[in-house]
Amino acid sequence: MSETQTTLSPIDGSAIITRKIPTASELDQVLEVSAQAFKSYRVLPLSERIAITSKFLGELERRRDELAVQLTEQMGRPTKGCWNEVGTAIKRGNYLISIAESSLGDVTLKESDTSDHIRLIKREPVGPVMVISPWNYPYLCQINGVVAALLAGNTVLLKPSPQTPLAAEAFESAYLAAGLPKGVLQVLHITPDLVNRAIADRRVKYVVFTGSVANGHAVTKAASESFKGLTLELGGKDPAYVRPDVDLDNAVEWLVDGAFYNCGQSCCAVERIYVHRSISDQFIEKYVDLVKKYKLGDPREADITLGPVVSLKSAETIRKQLADAERAGAKLMIPSEHFPNAKEGTTMVAPQVAINCNHSMELMMEETFGPVVGIMTVDSDEEAIRLMNDSPYGLTASVWTKDQQAFLDIVPQLETGMAFMNGCDAPDPALPWSGVKDSGRGISMSKFAFDGFTQVKGVDIRIR
Repeated sequence: MSETQTTLSPIDGSAIITRKIPTASELDQVLEVSAQAFKSYRVLPLSERIAITSKFLGELERRRDELAVQLTEQMGRPTKGCWNEVGTAIKRGNYLISIAESSLGDVTLKESDTSDHIRLIKREPVGPVMVISPWNYPYLCQINGVVAALLAGNTVLLKPSPQTPLAAEAFESAYLAAGLPKGVLQVLHITPDLVNRAIADRRVKYVVFTGSVANGHAVTKAASESFKGLTLELGGKDPAYVRPDVDLDNAVEWLVDGAFYNCGQSCCAVERIYVHRSISDQFIEKYVDLVKKYKLGDPREADITLGPVVSLKSAETIRKQLADAERAGAKLMIPSEHFPNAKEGTTMVAPQVAINCNHSMELMMEETFGPVVGIMTVDSDEEAIRLMNDSPYGLTASVWTKDQQAFLDIVPQLETGMAFMNGCDAPDPALPWSGVKDSGRGISMSKFAFDGFTQVKGVDIRIR
């Protein structure tokens, strides 16, 4: 009997869809189709690849309302937020199109070249690429990997999270409708064992993975028998530092959204805040007051601003982290009665602000991935920088200040891939997205987005 995979909605536990998992031999056939399709797709002119992707983005826009409703059912975010994700993904795709020719075109080396001696640097596709996409932002992460790889001339094997399989299928159907040749993009609903099998297969030339540190190690191990490239985005414990010269209201508004948007289920969510002691009382009061304005409930309802977390297991982990912190001396600022529908044994988790925290608490050191933030007071820039760097992660960090020079002095001291001044959780497609330490390696977005999906070839031409 065939093995299957069923997606359960975090909203009510109902079954959404069931998909058949291929056998090992069926997976082998898919890999061979990708390898064979690469031979013809790699020589398709860039102009045609761009035209297909432009039509694909138009298809996503046409289906945007439908896709948003589907995504809410699959992962529990309020529908408006899902609609916004699809729109942001389309904008990212259009940005990649806008830089594709300049990023992927030949480079002619003019210095010392003559009419009978020409030197070129060409970018060529690497081959079949495997993109392993997460459930929390499937459209954004699929754009980063799938679209960049296809524009560069590679074929793609898209393995979605079992929680959001329809997002991957939407990509495949929209690309086919846009004229992408069959076999160039294929969706794989496969088990971890089959994932490892595909990663290890020498027909797969590059792997993009977004997920946990533990699974990032598994991906690296599976790829270790060959020299294929990897992009790993493995999450974060992103810090913010609020200096005494800050625009307080602006910082509070941004940092509440940065911590609680998508129920805090973002790799770049603000999970720990360091506030200068001179303004800490004011900041905490304003912050807690704004958090209390969230409405927790069924994300399909128009007035709900916070939906369930993705699973019961996730809810239990978040509640345990909070309980442990409280036992260790943290003070929880949101009374439980303020969100009465956030009950044990459900996926509804109340937003929470913990103060009097310290770095002995898991709450301040390990990724929470939930609607929770820990706050500590500091007495100087130096103390804040030390604490911000005291983490195994290094994805993003933000500094809240009116002093641009102070921010620029802090930036080179931060062990992160991205630094914001008076902003957070708002990646710009023109800027590179990359992590350090346990947040991973490799780059998505920006003009460097194509680097992993291409290999450079030097060409030396002598006429005589």
